Amino acid sequence: MRVLYHHRTRGRHVEGVHIRGIVGALRQQGHEVRVLSFPGADPEAEPGLAEAAAGAATAGGDRAAGDDQATAGNGRGWLASLVTRLPGVVFEFAELAYNLVTWWRIRAEIARDRPDFIYERYSLFLFMTIRMARRRGIPIILEINDSALVERVRPLYLKALSRRIERWCLTRATGLVFISTYFRDLLTEHYGQLPPGVVSPNAVDARFDPSVHDREALRRRHDLAGRVVCGHVGVFARWHGVSRFVDEVIDRLREVPALTLLLVGDGVDLPGVRREVRARGLDDRIRLPGRVPHHLVPEWIACMDYAFLPDSNEYGSPMKLFELMAMGVAVVAPDYDPVAEVIDDGATGWLFPRKDMKACVDRVLELASQPDERDRVGKAAQAYIERERRWQHNADQLLGLLPEPMPQ
Repeated sequence: MRVLYHHRTRGRHVEGVHIRGIVGALRQQGHEVRVLSFPGADPEAEPGLAEAAAGAATAGGDRAAGDDQATAGNGRGWLASLVTRLPGVVFEFAELAYNLVTWWRIRAEIARDRPDFIYERYSLFLFMTIRMARRRGIPIILEINDSALVERVRPLYLKALSRRIERWCLTRATGLVFISTYFRDLLTEHYGQLPPGVVSPNAVDARFDPSVHDREALRRRHDLAGRVVCGHVGVFARWHGVSRFVDEVIDRLREVPALTLLLVGDGVDLPGVRREVRARGLDDRIRLPGRVPHHLVPEWIACMDYAFLPDSNEYGSPMKLFELMAMGVAVVAPDYDPVAEVIDDGATGWLFPRKDMKACVDRVLELASQPDERDRVGKAAQAYIERERRWQHNADQLLGLLPEPMPQ
């Protein structure tokens, strides 16, 4: 089938990973997929790959020290950067105006090579794709990762208008893909009867496979041999809870001398965490390698014995959770519904009461002396991902929403 994948994101962070995952899975099944991105964005060009290749060719240095999403596009995303700096309500009017851009671009794509269906990563205020698909009789599936009904990092000013547009879009799509049951239930409660839908959390690609990584060699490279390593991969930001975890654990590390924390990532809270770690003389016990390219993340996860996710939110599907589990690294995680959909407490991971950072730290410290438990749960987590959470599973789910018969 001919598929048009449309999105309005910059594709630089976790959304780029998701886009590449779905597009790659559909192409592996033999479908022709064209990606229509925000001008200047190219989520299919994975950030860091070109830089890593150049660095390896010229220096042969430590590839894990490379940059991450900040290098995406080498400056080609200037338009997106400019728009996202607009003040509140002005930014939302710009989002509304983007419907004109969408009309022009979708019309050209349909005229050039009419797709068999359109797959769109839903964005607030974006209604033109639905309107054009319905007018042209083209099935359209919306992937729901955001909503006007949930708390967002950027405050929403035109809330009433955004919810009216959202209801109109969701009730007129051919099918809906929700990243969590929470999202599906919330939107159904507020908007009533919705089209057929599936709950399809995040997934991982073939790079997240422990059998293709020499764990001991990687641990030696990063001076982690002989240690018990508990890790985290993600953004150092308030809502992710990493700094709060460090505040809670930093005085208790002496309880477990063998334990080393490996915290991979970057963000606004990282400088403060780094200062605190250095002030306490714990640089060797709390490792902070910073931001790494996504294609090198599996190598860092391979160094971990287990991991922790200090916080999340009511509706999200944390990508890092699936990547860790796919590598056989079980996770201590908060008991939000979308997380509990993925982790079976005591079987494929360990849950703690959300926002209870002491409970999180307690479990992390306890597990440091339980290698058999870590191994058992890690293997079960990996088996779960193999059964249900590879990108091919997500592709199969979304294709099941299409009307019959569809061209093959």
